[in-house]
Amino acid sequence: MMNNPFPYINYTKETYGPEETLQRSSDFYNWLDKRRTVREFSEKKIDKNILENILLSASTAPSGAHKQPWTFCVVTNPILKKEIRIAAEKEEQESYNGRMSKEWLEDLAPLGTDWNKPFLEIAPALIIVFKRVYELVNNDKRNNYYVAESVGLASGFLLTAIHNAGLVALTHTPSPMNFLTKLLERPENERPFLLIPVGYPLEKTQVPDLQRKNINDIAIFYE
Repeated sequence: MMNNPFPYINYTKETYGPEETLQRSSDFYNWLDKRRTVREFSEKKIDKNILENILLSASTAPSGAHKQPWTFCVVTNPILKKEIRIAAEKEEQESYNGRMSKEWLEDLAPLGTDWNKPFLEIAPALIIVFKRVYELVNNDKRNNYYVAESVGLASGFLLTAIHNAGLVALTHTPSPMNFLTKLLERPENERPFLLIPVGYPLEKTQVPDLQRKNINDIAIFYE
């Protein structure tokens, strides 16, 4: 770029003709539409290299001022997974028995969920996504920007990478999640954002029979 003191590099992106572009967009949608939230996991372990590649893929997400304000904590230790389950179920039990509104519970009913979260121990890996609300550089606070938006984008990339690897996941958000900061001994600039069990599905896994919104329900075109 002209008159920019910071280094730039050349960038090229492959493009396709109209027919191939249409076909690729359709194929990708049909593939991604097979992604489902799963609560029934196999205990089969995941190779660490697979997990690393998934996290690196998540980190290709755009972020405010390229600050990349996320930390991914991967828990495979069974003792720590058990501690996380105990703490999460304590919060969930209180939520299902008083914190959640009647409407909220009615909306959850088709999913068949309750405060019991055995998948937190059964899934071979738990990925806890933390948002870095600021950076600490030589004990000085440095701002991060659009933190929630940036971490949300990275989490979407993460779920897509998990699906691409032939694995399944669940986005779990026990509230509050402060216990994760304590159990994982995270610094004061990090806040838990998502708790994602990851693994292989059981051979006979069932999921709710749900339908996604169609294009007319989610998009408006101004032509």
